[in-house]
Amino acid sequence: MTTELARLQHFGPNWFASVMGTGIVATAGVTLPVQVRGLHAFSQLVWVIAAVLLVLLIVTVSIQWFRHPTVARGHVRNPQMTHFYGAAPMALLTVGSGALLTGKDLIDERIAVDLAWVLWTTGTIGGLFTAATIPFLMFTQLEVEPDAAFGGWLMPVVPPMVSAASGALLIPHMAPGTGRTTMLYGCYAMFGLSLIAALIIISMIWSRLALYGTSGTTRVPTLWIVLGPLGQGTTAAGLLGANAALAAPPDLAGAMNVFAVLFGVPVWGFAVLWIVLATELTVRTLRRGMPFALTWWSLTFPVGTFVTGTTQLANHTGLPAFRVAAAVAYVALLGTWGLVAVKTARGSLGGGLFAPPATAGPIKAKKDPPPS
Repeated sequence: MTTELARLQHFGPNWFASVMGTGIVATAGVTLPVQVRGLHAFSQLVWVIAAVLLVLLIVTVSIQWFRHPTVARGHVRNPQMTHFYGAAPMALLTVGSGALLTGKDLIDERIAVDLAWVLWTTGTIGGLFTAATIPFLMFTQLEVEPDAAFGGWLMPVVPPMVSAASGALLIPHMAPGTGRTTMLYGCYAMFGLSLIAALIIISMIWSRLALYGTSGTTRVPTLWIVLGPLGQGTTAAGLLGANAALAAPPDLAGAMNVFAVLFGVPVWGFAVLWIVLATELTVRTLRRGMPFALTWWSLTFPVGTFVTGTTQLANHTGLPAFRVAAAVAYVALLGTWGLVAVKTARGSLGGGLFAPPATAGPIKAKKDPPPS
């Protein structure tokens, strides 16, 4: 027992990415425009796994802060780890969305809605906190190298976008009136907050890649996090547009519904480009030897948001091309989720994933030398 508790000493907030990556498999599956037999039941099972995992991680983090408070506080000052505090709010929001979409078939719908409200409120407060504090910490205290920008920088600012999408699902469960209208516009405000911050960071990541190259390490999979605000933004725009008629005047609601397509399709196009680039860089790093790390969970939740975003475009446009694209992306999501989940289980049982972080200097990016 003592040995097991000792493993928690270096437990980091990046573990919550496993809840995000598992929960999105459930929400993406239950809303997929191409349904096959057994998919709904599978989505329910995966949501239960995500919910149980969330509870276990909350208990684990509580034990860590009680037994190893100095180490836990040290993560806040770690220029790599601190960004992953955004994973916890997104884990809450993902499980909350799953409660509305698939959990309601397992538990009473009233309980599912109440659970979703609790998780949305907690996750939204936490996400707004990380979006406001982690960048401030970077601006004022953390030492950041010119080649330091990586996908993890998006983690603190993406939660409000997830709140926007999750909040859209709650709008039909609210009574008509000012509260529901406020919810709609509040979600659009969080949509913009996260989108603009994410675009700035994505530009910095592109600049770092162009000027310095990649790190060639387990940090490379975090490039997939760029898909998160793109896919989640498309998802949020689609869900808000679909539910706008419940809370906004007809003319504005119609415009919001049109915005879902006018925004979603161009962003979807860039997301496809980024998938190609991230795949090339990931395969390149794998061929050179890239050990497993929790950063591999970056291959799940962001891809899942691409699936849900594509699903929204399929719903809004009725185009078979988006239906097929959503199905193909979901199959890829299942493959990566299965691979990462198995490796995480093995690493956890072996204890390798609980080792202290490396004490070496900052991760440096570099390009290949010119051919001779």
